[in-house]
Amino acid sequence: MESFEQIAEQYTPMIYSIMRRLTIYKNKEEFFQMGLIALWEAQQQFNPRKGSFTNYAYNHILGRYLDEFRRLNKEAEHTTIPTEEFWQYLIDESVSSLLDEETLLAYCQNGQLSENQTKWVLYTFLKGFDTNQIAEIECVSPSAVKHWKTKATERLRKTASLFS
Repeated sequence: MESFEQIAEQYTPMIYSIMRRLTIYKNKEEFFQMGLIALWEAQQQFNPRKGSFTNYAYNHILGRYLDEFRRLNKEAEHTTIPTEEFWQYLIDESVSSLLDEETLLAYCQNGQLSENQTKWVLYTFLKGFDTNQIAEIECVSPSAVKHWKTKATERLRKTASLFS
């Protein structure tokens, strides 16, 4: 059989023809290389008793391209590209938070919050936990945590209105 360089030269127009048929217009070099690899594999796997090499190579290259399209579509389905709006809301972790623990504790003391109400404030604003997570950590019911929240917000509002 011929060397691969001779086969590649002979079948390059076929590879480009398949690419045109599939309207491949992005990453042409990458797909051409993929076509050459498929051609090489076809040369290695070809059995002359089963038909002509040209048909076998054509179907092998076409199949490789279709498999790649399926893979790319599957990848695109599982990939989300964030919108510009997403980047506007992204928080810079290197900048210290306005509501650090000392500030929150000062608010809690000024508002004369109970120990449980203070826990709710710290879990919510420092760690971002929701009611169910706090209830699980503190081994209480979610309704108890909701009660802490209600009382804490009432007291903090009263304190804030005194300073306004």
